[in-house]
Amino acid sequence: MVFLCLQPHIVLRSIALIGVSPLLYSPLLFGQKAKLPPIKQKALQVIEQHQQDLIALSDSVWKFAELAFREIRSSKLLADFAEQQGFTVQRGVANLPTAFIASYGSGRPIIGILGEFDALPDLSQQAVPTRKELVPGGAGHGCGHNLFGAGSLGAAIAIKELLRQGLLKGTIRYYGTPAEEDGSGKVYMARAGVFDDLDVCLDWHPDYTNKANVQSSQAITDWTVTFRGRSAHAASDPWNGRSALDAAELFAIGMNYLREHVRPSARIHYVFRSAGKVPNVVPDEAVVWIWLRDSKRSGVAELEKRMKEIAQGAALMAGAEVSFQLNNGLYELLINEAGARVLQQNMELVGPITYTAEEIEFARQMMTEYGLPFQGIDGSIKPLEQPKADPDGGSTDVADVSWIVPQITLLATTAPYEAPWHSWIVVACSGMSIGHKGMLFASKVLALTMIDLYQQPQLRADIRAEFERRRGNQRWQPLIPEGPPPIPQQ
Repeated sequence: MVFLCLQPHIVLRSIALIGVSPLLYSPLLFGQKAKLPPIKQKALQVIEQHQQDLIALSDSVWKFAELAFREIRSSKLLADFAEQQGFTVQRGVANLPTAFIASYGSGRPIIGILGEFDALPDLSQQAVPTRKELVPGGAGHGCGHNLFGAGSLGAAIAIKELLRQGLLKGTIRYYGTPAEEDGSGKVYMARAGVFDDLDVCLDWHPDYTNKANVQSSQAITDWTVTFRGRSAHAASDPWNGRSALDAAELFAIGMNYLREHVRPSARIHYVFRSAGKVPNVVPDEAVVWIWLRDSKRSGVAELEKRMKEIAQGAALMAGAEVSFQLNNGLYELLINEAGARVLQQNMELVGPITYTAEEIEFARQMMTEYGLPFQGIDGSIKPLEQPKADPDGGSTDVADVSWIVPQITLLATTAPYEAPWHSWIVVACSGMSIGHKGMLFASKVLALTMIDLYQQPQLRADIRAEFERRRGNQRWQPLIPEGPPPIPQQ
């Protein structure tokens, strides 16, 4: 996932570099906490009271490092803790064994918050500043989802407590959402209708800056293209064969020639999953796995049409047949600037994250070993950006939720500035205090933002109006195959 004479963020980065913060996380500076409304002070107190619990949850999920749809221990840990805190928990949502919903309260508004907890393969790493696997060949949280799941739950717990005390009215729902990295769990949950009655939904994601997100994501579809021909002896009678591999190679050539004639926002990437077994047999099957992206779902639809035409032409040239299987697909994220503005206000209330000298040295060693320049850890609060016409890159199943309900997204610093995502650096930071600080920052900002959403009907109306305007006449349809989710065998 993601981005005066002396600008404030430069000052704050300088503070981070000399390490003046206390070891315990408390980002509120210069008396800001005393200026908060009492209800927001109470929310922060609840999160601070649960600080060690949230860190322990995050660290446990970090150690489990379970892959998409296999997050059995991670899901159970978070769901059990939510239940212990007084939430009603529904498990196995949308026929996904590791999906759950934790609810508290009654009536409207109904505010949702998303939590993820899946890891990435081959990224096992200890919480140390040099490359060192925790489990040889194991998985690791190279996107910080251990922090994501626990941090969102911390915000939900703060709101639950305010509802319990009668300080807010409505319902809070925490969604435990599996398989974001591979499998698009939220799309299956969305198809089951679990987000349909929400007023607003929030999420956050680990990053190397703190900001309210107003940038979209890329729409994507994931296809398997299978070519079938006829086998023959490649030396004695190759004329009797019809090479599926020839068709697959011609298809790849055609897709690469297409690159000149697509919009700059489009992306095409593929691998050969099957291309024959031995050279002396004309391959009767070849399989290409291809992903198509663009900044809009409509752009991806155009790419899909051209991809199929090119594949059919390649099959015709090789005397083969072709078939297509849609594996998955995601929409682009519908941003919500009205929601981002209130998120921005609450980020500024919480204040920047600062770091100790030890944390800064930890980050410096990591970036140096990786071979990248060290530019500090940026705990400053970034100003609200202007939306870009085309996103920088990357796709997320949060986007599909954003077509059903207004979605507000926070990015929070959990790694050094410009650290490479999906790398061992992010895994290491996600298992130690740099990541913990970002997680607790996110919990606090999201909780304060939700208080505003509960208390201000006009704010919710403004957010809904922008959502309806951006969605227009287009309605969400799940881009997944019919039938149950592709749950891997344990």
